[in-house]
Amino acid sequence: MPLYEGLGSGGEKTAVVIDLGAAFTKCGFAGETGPRCVIPSEIKKPGISKVRLLLSLQKVLHLLVNPRDRRVVIVESVLCPSHFRETLTKVLFKYFEVPSVLFAPSHLMSLLTLGINSAMVLDCGYTESLVLPIYEGIPILSCWGALPLGGKAIHKELENQLLEQSTVDTGATKGQSLPSVMGSVPEDIVEDIKVRTCFVSDLQRGLKIQAAKFNMDGSAERPAPPPDVEYPLDGEKILHVNGAIRLEILVFVFMTGSEWSSSSLRPRALLPRPCPIDTRKQLAENLVVMGGTAMLPGFLHRLMAEIRYLVEKPKYKELLASKTFRVHTPPAKPNCVAWLGGAIFGALQDILGSRSVSKEYYSQTGRIPDWCYLHNPPLETMFDVGKTPPPLMKRAFSTEK
Repeated sequence: MPLYEGLGSGGEKTAVVIDLGAAFTKCGFAGETGPRCVIPSEIKKPGISKVRLLLSLQKVLHLLVNPRDRRVVIVESVLCPSHFRETLTKVLFKYFEVPSVLFAPSHLMSLLTLGINSAMVLDCGYTESLVLPIYEGIPILSCWGALPLGGKAIHKELENQLLEQSTVDTGATKGQSLPSVMGSVPEDIVEDIKVRTCFVSDLQRGLKIQAAKFNMDGSAERPAPPPDVEYPLDGEKILHVNGAIRLEILVFVFMTGSEWSSSSLRPRALLPRPCPIDTRKQLAENLVVMGGTAMLPGFLHRLMAEIRYLVEKPKYKELLASKTFRVHTPPAKPNCVAWLGGAIFGALQDILGSRSVSKEYYSQTGRIPDWCYLHNPPLETMFDVGKTPPPLMKRAFSTEK
């Protein structure tokens, strides 16, 4: 069997799994351990028209398989716009003529890689950091939280710091200011500088840096920075990245002006205070972190240190009744955890067939149901027999705290 045909069992065609990220889209086949290709999500541009979106999706979704023989699993964020899902469904059914489509939440898919049913899942992605509790396989949507702190915010801050503080050597000329050499730094270069040179400081050093930033008289002692590094922009330009930038660029992600400030990623949301009281202990003891931003050196260590710092507060001691916190380690890199979960789910042929939306159903109704029935009977089955959603499903989508 050719490589591009995917890995099958008994001659069955495996499903195509697509993880739609804000920065990158991952494509591959169900049952495999990693995506076949990772491509930029260029279709996520502000103001893009529906026609251009259709054309872009048609270009992105081409795989070396016959799409009429393949079910499709779409791993998406709970914040994915409805018009995007509708347009994507139209492309898959009308243009590629796939037999069925399943939309699955990325947070829930991440748990399939670990074999657990309940956890607090934090996705630190490109545009935002989104936390969502999953209890007994049901996303508790009334308790989700998000902050616009992710790769995009880090890149913007890093570019500003580089333009203000860094110098460039160009041939015989040394120590030129970066703005005199280039007006802006391309984002792919900024990201490469972040990945290669920057790291997250530990809690104690981070608190000292924060105190120094807020102290106006300059009396607070600032921790000694790490060594400067040289980054080659091209064959002739060498960028000098200050050690202070390497250390402090990610401080703002966790920095907070007060204990209960909501302007940082200080992980109050990972402590399941707004969740139903009978779920809090189990959720607090099972934490899952995914997303490309979580791959930065020192990120998980700082996150756990912040959690342990907060649970010493009387308010959390009373509400959680637990001091045990465990961060699970999925069998994949944080940026591929959701895709791997979709690949595991897509390999379950019988379950996938019953949970997916068929081409025939879409042709009759012209709509794509939400993924809320992923662990329940399909919506059309409920309506036909006059059933109502199970109590746990009602509870998961309740707006009551």
